[in-house]
Amino acid sequence: MQQFSAPDQDQRDQLHGRQVAAMFGRIAGWYDFLNHTLSLGLDIYWRWRLARAARPEPGTLVLDLAAGTLDVSVALTRQYPDVRVAAVDFALPMLERGKKKLVGGLDQRIMPVQGDGRSLPLPDESASAATIAFGIRNIRPRMSAHREVLRVLKPGGRFCILEFGTGRRKVWGGLYNFYLDKVLPGLGKLVSGDRAAYRYLAETIREFPDERQLARELLDAGYARVFHVAMLSGIVYLHVAEKAGGAEAETPAQHGPEAV
Repeated sequence: MQQFSAPDQDQRDQLHGRQVAAMFGRIAGWYDFLNHTLSLGLDIYWRWRLARAARPEPGTLVLDLAAGTLDVSVALTRQYPDVRVAAVDFALPMLERGKKKLVGGLDQRIMPVQGDGRSLPLPDESASAATIAFGIRNIRPRMSAHREVLRVLKPGGRFCILEFGTGRRKVWGGLYNFYLDKVLPGLGKLVSGDRAAYRYLAETIREFPDERQLARELLDAGYARVFHVAMLSGIVYLHVAEKAGGAEAETPAQHGPEAV
């Protein structure tokens, strides 16, 4: 009798990526509304902070990974009027939704591209900065994305990650954890009709490493310097990883918080 082996890890990771892309495709029409509603509008400020931390060189290319509906890409062009943005996302319906925001010449500066964060469609050392908002936990394995971003960054470039803190740590006496586990999936279903997508969101937040574990991952991937800033009592973190070669990246590696 022929024996069939279980899919190897790479096949499982590819399947996971397709499933996540399909899930975001289903909720693309509700994505912005739910982001703003469930965060009480704070996600707009968080994305502004992410863009501010990127510090790209004037006139260069910035990578916005997991660009989704292009909110971060737009924020980058507003803060840095002379940069161009490669907006890469695995879910084409999200990018199509975001294209409606490309007005006033932004369609000449923001280039939406369907692509995989583990195999970026960019040359080595082609971007002076990279951002990702609430997307790194959807990429498996994360280390592949960390190293791919490192590959495309110019020396001294920053990889700025906006992500939820781990849901395993109690915040506000457990109120946030209750919201994450019970309220979020219900609200997601009520508005979008897709409870599974928002249950997945809660599960991936719970499983995500804490800020020190993520810092260790980034250092292991080859970044020269890593630090983070906690926002909203640690519900959200801004992580910054710098590639060796710049003036700031020449200082010793570190894990702790720092102003950006």
